[in-house]
Amino acid sequence: MGDVGIVTTRFYNWPGSLLLESGARLGPLTIAYETYGELNVAGDNAILVLHALTGSAHIAGRHSPDDRLPGWWDPLVGPGRALDTRRYFVVCANVLGSCYGTTGPASINPATGRPYGLDFPTITIRDMVRTQKILLDYLGVKHLVAAIGGSMGGMQVLEWGFLYPEMVSAIIPIAACGRTTPMQIAFHNVQREAIYADPDWQGGDYYGTPGPRRGLALARRIGTITYKSDPSWTMKFGRTVVDPGKYYQLDGQFEVESYLAYQGRKLVQRFDANAYLYLTKAIDLHDVSQGRGNYTEVWRDFPCSCLGIGISSDFLFPPYQVKEIVRLIKAGGGRARYRELNSPYGHDAFLIEFKQLEAIIKPYLAELRPDLSG
Repeated sequence: MGDVGIVTTRFYNWPGSLLLESGARLGPLTIAYETYGELNVAGDNAILVLHALTGSAHIAGRHSPDDRLPGWWDPLVGPGRALDTRRYFVVCANVLGSCYGTTGPASINPATGRPYGLDFPTITIRDMVRTQKILLDYLGVKHLVAAIGGSMGGMQVLEWGFLYPEMVSAIIPIAACGRTTPMQIAFHNVQREAIYADPDWQGGDYYGTPGPRRGLALARRIGTITYKSDPSWTMKFGRTVVDPGKYYQLDGQFEVESYLAYQGRKLVQRFDANAYLYLTKAIDLHDVSQGRGNYTEVWRDFPCSCLGIGISSDFLFPPYQVKEIVRLIKAGGGRARYRELNSPYGHDAFLIEFKQLEAIIKPYLAELRPDLSG
């Protein structure tokens, strides 16, 4: 087993104009991406990894020798690992609307010379996927062994199967859904309201100022609660307090409270509040049947093989949602199977349970393309 070493984030500047699902146009576009391994001559050994809400294109390796933090899926990418870079050309692009290099609300609007802010158009999961297709064409990728991702990444995976089925052999959605539920939308609503309520948000026109730090931090704290499970909170913190001397004081904190504050501060240091608004809205709008017909019918004759992976303790995207996807594909005559991560870590398990993920994903990929697994 080995890591992928030093990896450079690259940028593709696409001069065109993308027609968004809303009817608006956006362009030119910058797409930030990273690649691992080599594309074969046929251009058909690629695996596309799709990231979650506040993720980036940096899934493995380090950006410099002194970089302390490897990519967010580092244990799964590299020679001998689940996404074996001796065999596969692994690609990950930062999504449209984010703030890690791909065009988003913080990018400069060519029409004004200032950041887009709320002039940035509403985007959807399908818009993200169409942007990724532009990148793959540029890279010379002709066919994907698989598209794989968790949470918002899993939603993109599903749309790859609907938008470009001729280009994808298999999809691997993890802890995702075919359409968001009222509960999921409700959680995002209160997170956005936390940002809106911060006076420093300034109607989205806060660039050049510290911005809505308290609002974004609160949004992240709310989100973090949904990413965990009751057992995981108990295992990690129990009822331990930070300062026993303040136990009966209003400003006394349990360790779980301190942790939530830390998570909020950490996100503020690395993420753009407007991007958070746009991406959570894109998740809320996600519905594979939108504009396609009845939800249970759109899965009929689904052309891609599907490996759906749920998480036993997932509170935000419960395993029944992944099971539903698999059931509907099979009922419609397609090929699908379900596997589950048995984990106490809740939704975050797809960023933690690497050994279980490798045991599920690696043999599935070998089965898809035995010519690449020898």
